Amino acid sequence: MHRTPSALVALSTLLLAAPLAAQMPPNAVSLATVPAKPADVASPDAIIAALYDANTIMVDQKRDLDRFRSLFIPGARLMPTAKPNGNGVIRIQSVEDYVRQASGGPPRHGFSEREIARTSEAFGNIMQVFSTYETHRDSSDAHPLHGINSIQLFNDGTRWWVVSVLWDNERADSQIPAVFMKSHKATP
Repeated sequence: MHRTPSALVALSTLLLAAPLAAQMPPNAVSLATVPAKPADVASPDAIIAALYDANTIMVDQKRDLDRFRSLFIPGARLMPTAKPNGNGVIRIQSVEDYVRQASGGPPRHGFSEREIARTSEAFGNIMQVFSTYETHRDSSDAHPLHGINSIQLFNDGTRWWVVSVLWDNERADSQIPAVFMKSHKATP
């Protein structure tokens, strides 16, 4: 049988590529175990609204933990920052670490966190969102806390996923710039 050089190249490429494909790690979205409500993950606006709502319910009422979990891609990280004693620090948590901490303790009776402004940039299947928030620690909190959540989103073609949330609270030495206090328009 006569084989052309291009057929041999194609065959060798297939033979070399097969072991490589077998070694590739699985797509992270295939590892998800908690299904999301389709309405919660249909758009960037939907997933960000669901993120704030699920967090508020989890912290305040200590329920609906799976709704919060369902918004995140497996391996996602939540990273609060602070500046005690003048030095910046960051804590890197898994979703489970955060859920355990946020759902622990007694109900907060009026805890709420909501988005008050947003700026975002998107390219392809990724989006970077600066979401300015307001947090009331309980129903009697007359001086809410403000800060920015830096949220990374990913779209796999069927839904949006939260990849990470990095945040910092406003302080006397670090006020939120006006550019991050402007209202947002709905995103597709």
